Amino acid sequence: MAAARDDGQTVPAAVSHQRASLLVSAAALYPVILAAFLLFEKPGLGLGHFYYVPVALIALAEGAAWGATAGVAAAGFYTVGILINPHLASSQVLTAGSIVRLITYTSMGALVGWFASNHRDLSNRLRIASERDHLTGLLNTRAFDAALTTRLEQRRPFGLILADLDSMKEINDTEGHAVGNDVLRHAGQLLASQCGPDEQVARIGGDEFAVITSQSSSDAVRGLCSRLSAALVDSGISMSFGWGVCPRDGDTSLLLFRAADERLYAQKLIRSRLTSAEIVAMPTQTERLARRTHTA
Repeated sequence: MAAARDDGQTVPAAVSHQRASLLVSAAALYPVILAAFLLFEKPGLGLGHFYYVPVALIALAEGAAWGATAGVAAAGFYTVGILINPHLASSQVLTAGSIVRLITYTSMGALVGWFASNHRDLSNRLRIASERDHLTGLLNTRAFDAALTTRLEQRRPFGLILADLDSMKEINDTEGHAVGNDVLRHAGQLLASQCGPDEQVARIGGDEFAVITSQSSSDAVRGLCSRLSAALVDSGISMSFGWGVCPRDGDTSLLLFRAADERLYAQKLIRSRLTSAEIVAMPTQTERLARRTHTA
């Protein structure tokens, strides 16, 4: 699971919960420190330094702007403490020390928040890089395996599609690997553009792609394969597809891959024995029933 951010990035749920915990802790610390300040603070004791803790927590959770705001809040709590504490003279509010304290609270919060934000951005870029195929930008094999495992653990029906570019070796041999890479990029973009937001597309090998779809019936998954194939053909790319449906074809990744791979191999075999003009899309069960009804 992931939570969305305003900047369009996604935040892992565990990180989001950690940040929420930091904010809750900071909100609780402000009144606790104020209470301790009222009960125990005396000239020279310095309990006001503890306000740096909630400032740092908010800065770590939300960044520079919120860190500076937390610093201003800390200065406000400190001022209220001086005004209420019977052991301190209220005249200490309007001193150079109060101004210095405000500056140190806010600057520390801003600096900690700036470093925390930069660290999060770098970690997020590294996480994305570790999950993405460097050539196509799609999910890589490791991320796809994790996504497939998650789908299986949810125990809800879904479809797995395997796809393989036809004649990729010939393209690399005749046109060069640079052209082959362009074909792979274009094929990946087309697959991603034809799939919905709840479908996950990955490059799992040299010229092999895979799709996890929420379509849960054989006809629906086969129909998606036909749409993907047609979109690729319109761009001059030939690709063979195989599919499997969970739990009909298996409830493990091994069984689903085996079912999809067998259908992929069968389509490859048919394509190898027919010319491009002879290859036609096989009608789905729904289409066959519709034709029978129309004939009758």
